[in-house]
Amino acid sequence: MAKMFKYTGLIALMIFSFYYTEKTALFVKSKTPLMQEITKEIDNNNVSSVNAIVSNDYIIPGINGLSVNASKSYVNMKKLGKYNAYYLVFDQVSPKLSVESNKDKIINKGNSKKNGVAIILEKKDNEIAQYFIDNDLKVNLLINLDDYTKNSFFEQINNDKDNFVLLDKKLKSAKLNNELCIVSDSIKDQCVAKNKYLIEPTYTLTNSNIASIKNKINSGSIILLKENLSKNNLLILLEQIKYHDLAIMPLSSLISEYNYQK
Repeated sequence: MAKMFKYTGLIALMIFSFYYTEKTALFVKSKTPLMQEITKEIDNNNVSSVNAIVSNDYIIPGINGLSVNASKSYVNMKKLGKYNAYYLVFDQVSPKLSVESNKDKIINKGNSKKNGVAIILEKKDNEIAQYFIDNDLKVNLLINLDDYTKNSFFEQINNDKDNFVLLDKKLKSAKLNNELCIVSDSIKDQCVAKNKYLIEPTYTLTNSNIASIKNKINSGSIILLKENLSKNNLLILLEQIKYHDLAIMPLSSLISEYNYQK
């Protein structure tokens, strides 16, 4: 028993010593000109978060804020010996209203501040899919178990009603599971049960509606391309996206609340 108290006392002493040493180091660091300069500039460099927008059953994801991590920034700049905003280190700050706490809501658009759109393909073995590969444009692909490829060019989305669980395991095993789920009557219950992000395309593009939809495309749009869409109509869509100076990005990036600024 005496040994146990002895060891407990030593451990407590070590913890106290570590805590005291760290506090002393932080105090000394706070008095240096470099840390004082970093602290002075914090308010000028912090970025406020953007709340998600909820409307009935739908949600548009927010965007994390950015908060200067003074200690890590100090370590980064200490090698330089002077303040340089380029070397500031930021922590992500979640918005108060976040998609993460509203995963029962359906995402039908990404945040417009992302300045991008996401495109979803129904099939991989056609001219449209090959065009995206040839032009290195990162888009998404709805897949069944038979379509699954570990090293796919596309960001794959589980769309297999009959083999949903098995395909989900394969994607997770390969660390490809982005937790995306296109809402449809056939798989919605499985999506909800697996706590996926529920996605409904902003627009579904066909050869017959290209004229009416192309002018509606804007930042945040999620666009599902029907498998029989012609290449000419694809090029019309891409020209419209280019006209608005929007990036084409994987769906997981478009709906992510992670802030890539700074």
